[in-house]
Amino acid sequence: MEHRTLGRSGLAVSTYALGTMTFGAEADEASSHRMMSQYVDAGGVVLETADVYAGGLSESIIGRWMAAQGSSTRDRVVLATKGRFPSRGVEPRDAGGSRRNLRRSLDRSLQRLGVDHVDLYQVHAHEAVTPMEETAGFLEDAVHQGKIGYAGLSNYTGWQTATMTALAAGRFPLVSHQPQYNLLVRETEHEIVPAAVAGGLGLLPWSPLAGGWLSGKYRRDARPEGATRLGEDPQRGMEAYDKRSGSQQTWDVLEALQQVAEGRGATMAQVALAWLHDRPGVSSVILGVRTPEQLEGNLGAVGLHLTDVETAKLDEASAPVVADYPYGPAGVAQRTRTLD
Repeated sequence: MEHRTLGRSGLAVSTYALGTMTFGAEADEASSHRMMSQYVDAGGVVLETADVYAGGLSESIIGRWMAAQGSSTRDRVVLATKGRFPSRGVEPRDAGGSRRNLRRSLDRSLQRLGVDHVDLYQVHAHEAVTPMEETAGFLEDAVHQGKIGYAGLSNYTGWQTATMTALAAGRFPLVSHQPQYNLLVRETEHEIVPAAVAGGLGLLPWSPLAGGWLSGKYRRDARPEGATRLGEDPQRGMEAYDKRSGSQQTWDVLEALQQVAEGRGATMAQVALAWLHDRPGVSSVILGVRTPEQLEGNLGAVGLHLTDVETAKLDEASAPVVADYPYGPAGVAQRTRTLD
């Protein structure tokens, strides 16, 4: 597996990370342990979790796996978690980016993971109640206390990313941003990607397969059924079937993706991962899987890089449809100039 530095830091990460939101929820402990071993054996080093995944059970499963593996595995793994949302035992009014909540969240995460520090601690999302100066102050203290090595953001907008980057400058290493980003969600490129790149933050995209859509398993003429996320709940979250299937662009993207995949002898999922893997600013793509078989398929993207022609085909099909201003041709023209 290839490795890159995480943003403008010296932290080396594998270009594919293992997301663990399913651990303890959609994957039992034995399968979760198997997937972590499978991932590490393939050369991966980033285990990415959060205090709210399966009510904290995801972190506990990771902690027990690392304890069984021994110190050499802990030294090899880049361990990342997140805090901000209401975790078990926390009232919603007490959740957020306050010092009180993040201190409590981090301490409980460390206990569940069985470690004295995490390599990367990410604020799971901005919230408007707590001043960003307070959140930044907590991250600075946590770094100085040795509880976290680096700080990161998740689900921040462009202006929020730029503000936190400015607050962090010279105080603590803010090195990453974790947004949703895939061939069906490219609006991230309008402000979030440029803000992250300008601030030296490496991108850690989540939902790289758009909730399974980019694997090609959903069909226009048949509502999903069976043991898939949308088969079990067709209206689930942002990937809801009716919402996405009603867009012609969804099917245009899937058609282009299938054509590139057939030309490469790869799966649609592998091509979608390869496209994202090489986008500007991306340090590591988070693989979210429920089974070892899914993980094996996704790991087939390791070493796959698309040609300029293949990338352009996917870019064209997936280009966000926007109004003239501020992200369309008229707005872009105001922000460019020629030198000839």
